[in-house]
Amino acid sequence: MTTGRPRATSRDTIAEAACELFLERGYADTTVAEITRRAGVSRSSFFNYFMSKSDVLWAGLDERITSLGERLAHGGGGDGAAAPAAPAAAAAVRAELTALGDGFAPDALALAIMHAEPMGLVDELERDTGIRRSRIAHAVTGRFRAGGADEIEAAVAGAAYAGAVLAAIESWAHAGAGQT
Repeated sequence: MTTGRPRATSRDTIAEAACELFLERGYADTTVAEITRRAGVSRSSFFNYFMSKSDVLWAGLDERITSLGERLAHGGGGDGAAAPAAPAAAAAVRAELTALGDGFAPDALALAIMHAEPMGLVDELERDTGIRRSRIAHAVTGRFRAGGADEIEAAVAGAAYAGAVLAAIESWAHAGAGQT
């Protein structure tokens, strides 16, 4: 039996190496080849875990957003029953968004948010945050539509909830991710 810290996965090792390099050299001046060299993995291993350098930062949240979308899409029960009333949809959305944050551990995204300027990530984070905000809004809007909300109500609610989620993540990271 071994004791001590468990070995990190290649994914974790790659993310750690990438963040170190982003801090040392800046995001724009760091290549995938440098990340793989630092992490001690092959280029193909990098691309087994991440589609791009940017995905290193967002992988954990992206998995949660994908799962959120699947759960909200099946929120009507999947048994052919009529869609729930809008208040039930709102309750389901709030519960799923709360679950999205449950157990969210400090990761590359939190580090990037806290150190966006020295990493040279301000513009990249702003652009990529918009992508995640849109994905969350799409999932939430669909759930509200299925719950009986009209198009504009569903879209406004989706945008509001998505904005709140990303604002909460940013606030959490700046407050010392994992401490609050």
